Amino acid sequence: MASVVELSYYPVKGCAGASVNEVMMTPAGPAHDRSFMVVSAEGVFRTQRRDPRLALIRPGISADGERLALGAPGHGTVSVDVDISGTRRNVDLFGAPYQGIDQGDTAAEWLSDVLGTPSRLVRVPPEHHRVTDGRTPGTSGYADSCALHVLSRSTLDLLNRKMADRGAPPLPVDRFRPNIVVDGWDEPHTEDRSHRITIGDTELGYAKLAIRCAVTLVEQESGVRAGPEPLRTLASYRRAAQGGVAFGAKFAVLRTGKVSVGDDVNVLRWGESEL
Repeated sequence: MASVVELSYYPVKGCAGASVNEVMMTPAGPAHDRSFMVVSAEGVFRTQRRDPRLALIRPGISADGERLALGAPGHGTVSVDVDISGTRRNVDLFGAPYQGIDQGDTAAEWLSDVLGTPSRLVRVPPEHHRVTDGRTPGTSGYADSCALHVLSRSTLDLLNRKMADRGAPPLPVDRFRPNIVVDGWDEPHTEDRSHRITIGDTELGYAKLAIRCAVTLVEQESGVRAGPEPLRTLASYRRAAQGGVAFGAKFAVLRTGKVSVGDDVNVLRWGESEL
């Protein structure tokens, strides 16, 4: 039986994640996941693709979502009260226009110091009604696309075996920043074909393959781009028809509820892989 072995959520887009034993799954994914985003002075989102030092920032959000702490090596910690009623500002996420609530100068000055470039912190406003794409539409905060990224251990194990054949060291799962890691699927990339699943109280619908980008080249502990792996090895066997390389799958939340480490992963409907 397949089961959940790791759960993570990422309060601030592009920054370090929090590993937890249980999480409440909302329509936009795990509670507080990608609720915040670091942007330039012009409102353009920051990403590890261009600012790998984002990986060094470790956010902590209170259970009620009213207090956010940010910490980074050599920069201490800063805490701010979360503003959900302030003035909205325009923000840009992959060229798409959204709104964000600026979280003030204290967070902005701290982030600018850590990243070495002028930066602001914004939060998703309560009226944020984003519609995500894929076979199963859904919603998300400031995630790249869909609410959930699911990855199986067998998928990662296959990649690491192929990398070992090239003389490359294995990569930890955090290089891929999944929300849910599944063990017990013996065949790699089973998540590609699991088109409707239940976990704990929730039901999830497959949306699309996870197309990987330069973020996978960043060592999450050091905030340094290490390249060319894993993209070089993935390009040898996981090229996607739409371009790029695929690794893991994105899902939409169809029924909310609690998900815990150890929960069974039940596939209600199988489908063909898009690869």
